[in-house]
Amino acid sequence: MIVGEVVGSLWATRKDKKLNGLTFLVIKRISYGNPVQHDYFVAADNAGAGIGDTVLVTKGGAARTSLATPDVPVDAVIVGIVDSVELAHR
Repeated sequence: MIVGEVVGSLWATRKDKKLNGLTFLVIKRISYGNPVQHDYFVAADNAGAGIGDTVLVTKGGAARTSLATPDVPVDAVIVGIVDSVELAHR
């Protein structure tokens, strides 16, 4: 799983019909303690997230299982909105 921040929205008027009804958000991966990375990707929203939210994202085959129809052609899905993160200091 990936922790990321929602930084934008994506609209696509022409797409596979299986994607109709899904909300797509642009996610910036959060890399705690690592050099700043500009790793952005698009994820379907299954948690009602919005811009500025910290989210939990699952990728790959596991992403599809969180949707109502598992044959949707997506490889990243927001499955949770993060309330807080606690890291051990080293």
